[in-house]
Amino acid sequence: MKNNKQVIVVGDRVLIKPDAERAKTSFGLYLPQGVESTEKVQGGYVTKVGPGYPMPDPNSIQDEAWTDRQSSEPKYLPLQAQEGDYALFVRKAAVEIELDDEKYLIVPQGAILLLLREDFLKSIGRDME
Repeated sequence: MKNNKQVIVVGDRVLIKPDAERAKTSFGLYLPQGVESTEKVQGGYVTKVGPGYPMPDPNSIQDEAWTDRQSSEPKYLPLQAQEGDYALFVRKAAVEIELDDEKYLIVPQGAILLLLREDFLKSIGRDME
């Protein structure tokens, strides 16, 4: 994102920058737009992640109506996806948006099939050399 806008991803969603290389063949030829949209799985890099799945606070459940209920910060079960991961996800579940003339996809954590972390990506690169 070019501008320093604050983008807040909500809940169990992940903001993904689609992999531009998926639109090219191994010879560098660009595929028509219709070919890419018929694929069921797509990949891209995780740019932002939401806080996770909201969890109930066990302290907020009280049987006595006269006791003072304290409000606390919401608690979340964090997502597995992290910024910088390469994600393979179900294309059908993604919502395409445009920020600063760049395309991004909002994907729920449940639609992500596979995550590749930086350490793993580096080890693959070393093995190929």
